Order: sequence, then structure tokens, then C-alpha cells
Amino acid sequence: MSKQRFSNDINIRNRQASFEYELLDKYVSGIVLTGTEIKSIREGKVNLQDGYCYFSAAGELFIKNVNITPYAQGTHYNHEATRERKLLLKRVELKKLQSKIEEKGLTLVPVRLFVNDRGFAKMEIALARGKKTHDKRQSIKEREAKRELNRIKL
Repeated sequence: MSKQRFSNDINIRNRQASFEYELLDKYVSGIVLTGTEIKSIREGKVNLQDGYCYFSAAGELFIKNVNITPYAQGTHYNHEATRERKLLLKRVELKKLQSKIEEKGLTLVPVRLFVNDRGFAKMEIALARGKKTHDKRQSIKEREAKRELNRIKL
């Protein structure tokens, strides 16, 4: 029994995002990748923690600081780990997001990276507002209360 190297059910989450931000609206976008990047994603070697999205001068959406580990069997064609990657959304969605981003305190953060049933890598991004310290404390209290209820039920 050998372990399959490339998994079919990739679902990489940014759990820190829901703690640091209040997620207002979610979008699923395509992502432009090179050949070795998709192989690393299928191996599950991705870190979304420091990632953020921004708009270029041409109105295109890019994601920065998402670490996709270089592919182990890659040659000199291997990719740079934290390069900027273009996100693919419909023009209407891009304009809507760009107008929302210009509001004070809103940002776009990566929430989840997954491979759909057709084999394409997709990025779920969320329009988010940063939480204050007291909001984070409230989140911790709610999480601990939920754990206590689960312990009692078991």
C-alpha cells in the first residue's frame, strides 16, 4: 500500500483569517499558475497565512505573499515561492470589489484554496474588515463556550 503523492481532494484553509477579520462577503476566483505550482498545490504544500489581495493600475486583481513551496522534482523551470499571482474574476465582480476596497477599513484576504471537480485550482477570497482586540476576545469566548457544550454532550 503506497500513499498517493497527489491528492484529489485539496482544501487548504486560512483559519487565522476568520479570527483576525470579520468576513463580509466571499468570492471564488480562478488563479493563474505555472506547471510546478499546481503540482505543489496537489501535494498540499501551501501557506495562505500572510496572503493579501490588491488591484493593479490596470484594474486586475493580484494576490501576494501566498507561499506555494517549490516542487521537489522541479528543474530550473521551478517557480518562485511567494510570487504575485493573478486572480481571475468577472469584470463586474472586479469593479464591485474595487469600489468596496476603496471604503475605509476593508480588504481582500484569501480564505481557502481548493481544486474543483474539473481539476482547476480555485481561490476563495473574502471581503473583510479587521477586528479590534475586544472583538477577538469575544470570538475566543464564543469558541470556548462551544467547546464546553460539546464536552457536555459527549
